[in-house]
Amino acid sequence: MLCVASGVTVLAALAASGFTLSWTHSVARTTWWERWQITGAGLAPVEARITGAGAGMEPPSDATFRDGAWHFVPQIGPQQQVILAASGASGSGWRLCASGHCRDLPEDGHPLHLWTAPDCAGNPEMAPAVARVSP
Repeated sequence: MLCVASGVTVLAALAASGFTLSWTHSVARTTWWERWQITGAGLAPVEARITGAGAGMEPPSDATFRDGAWHFVPQIGPQQQVILAASGASGSGWRLCASGHCRDLPEDGHPLHLWTAPDCAGNPEMAPAVARVSP
């Protein structure tokens, strides 16, 4: 199950095997999109694309350009938890899609925590933070 929380408040518990995240970079105004798989080892990034480079969002050297974006496979392993920070300057926050449904995640000043668990009842702030991403 994919768990999504803001602070200690669980926002969503989604029965899904994978999900996508997308956002607009606050400075470069480029779109970033990632597809993640939920595995026994944690949340694993499996595919990403970016519409342009800038401000820490350069595509890796093995990325290929097609359909108006740079496509690549992220070179990091499964994460126990992913923390999404929001600058408030992007004009929009994170968009999460899973099991055919999409939702805009709140930009309320709290980092968003994503992790996998059987029931999402645990405190997300107690899980080990491994990856931090900021739009």
